[in-house]
Amino acid sequence: MNNRAFFCSGLIVTLALSACASPRFEGRPGLTVFDNKPLPEPLRQDLVIPSRPYVIGPSDQLSIDVFGIDELSKNVTVDLTGQIALPLVGALKVSGMTADELTADLVARLRRAYVRNPQVTVNIVTAASQVVTVDGSVATPGIYPLVGRMSLMRAIARAAGTTEFARENYVVVFRNVDSKRYAALYDLRAIRQGMYEDPEIFSNDVIYVGDDQARRVFKDLVTAAPLITTPLIYLINKN
Repeated sequence: MNNRAFFCSGLIVTLALSACASPRFEGRPGLTVFDNKPLPEPLRQDLVIPSRPYVIGPSDQLSIDVFGIDELSKNVTVDLTGQIALPLVGALKVSGMTADELTADLVARLRRAYVRNPQVTVNIVTAASQVVTVDGSVATPGIYPLVGRMSLMRAIARAAGTTEFARENYVVVFRNVDSKRYAALYDLRAIRQGMYEDPEIFSNDVIYVGDDQARRVFKDLVTAAPLITTPLIYLINKN
């Protein structure tokens, strides 16, 4: 057998062994990996995503019920200025309140209007103000409602996932905090491999997948890195 034939036969054997080898899962330190074993069943509390108090905003539809007073019980829509109007109460700024806070405020106002022992219930019928924007290299870019809690991976899944040519190591979340603009760079591949937690997404966040703007913000800081194993946070402006 000549050297060329020996090399080719060795390459075939190597490729065959590689194909039969089990893939290795690389996760962060401390991550429990079950190899050829079933995952443990979740507990009851694991089956429910933890709730977060919903903050009322413009265009939300509210159901307000005052027990025994039909004229005060109605469905109202929060206007674009964040206000509603009710008999005996007048115009009321509700944007930024939770349903419980609005209930307590209405009880106090009705008592001042000489309503005896008012029993008020406020429910959110339609949540329209809490949204997240998913743009860039996703199948269906758009604005999606944010009800309860949502992670980055779930938000991208709501946009039908990334496209074939998406740069999954350039996923940027833009967020405003106390008049400051932040951007955080994430690597979806590293999140899938358990390198770090799937980050929580909040209302008004903008998620950008594999876009030139994301690369401009972070330059080529991670171009040579195979995986971004921790989020990179960047303060864009201070005003």
